[in-house]
Amino acid sequence: MLEQKTLDQLWNFEDPAGSETRFRAAAADENYDADERAELATQLGRAIGLQGRYEEADALLDSIDADEPTVAVRVLLERGRLLNSSGHPAMAVPLFEQAAELADHLSEEFLAVDALHMLAIADSAHAASWTRSALEYASTVHDPRTKRWMVSLHNNLGWTLHEAGRFTEALVEFQLAEQWAERVGTPRQQEWAREAIAECEHSLSASAGAASAPAGPAAAPAAVPAVAAPGETID
Repeated sequence: MLEQKTLDQLWNFEDPAGSETRFRAAAADENYDADERAELATQLGRAIGLQGRYEEADALLDSIDADEPTVAVRVLLERGRLLNSSGHPAMAVPLFEQAAELADHLSEEFLAVDALHMLAIADSAHAASWTRSALEYASTVHDPRTKRWMVSLHNNLGWTLHEAGRFTEALVEFQLAEQWAERVGTPRQQEWAREAIAECEHSLSASAGAASAPAGPAAAPAAVPAVAAPGETID
């Protein structure tokens, strides 16, 4: 099967249309075997789904021969992502659970962490619990590419805590994200981590100021800058 770095080279999550073009060409390339082309087709489906063409992506996933177990994991993941993105997160949860279980059974560590990370997004009521499970899993792996999930997971847990007003705990997670980004992450992840720390420190200062200020007329809430909030593409 394909190494994750092969897929990484074809992906640009900020340009799903361009990614679609590259995956469409790769999925038709006979230099790859049938199982590899099927794996590439799952990513083609993801690129199409990211453009909001959910029915087309779903039909493509239906057409993939998923007899090979790793391909089956990827089909579960991408079908779950489609459901989540199209407004049906509850329907996505069992697919992500199946993907996580099967990936773990196959020792497909990257995909197991991906599935747990998606569970935290789709099952938002238990986001912190799923993210901590993913962190525990990722902390035991040795593959550097899989280890990079530590950046995204600490970042996502930080935002979950931040949204709950638990700014001190959130800051710890953002600092851990920055540490992991420096060790195994990309320059973009390092930038996101620094921005998250700055935003969280601002929230802490504002919270401390509000607590010490005398009672008075309620002020309008400040706008929150758009900085790498939890999402499926930060990794």
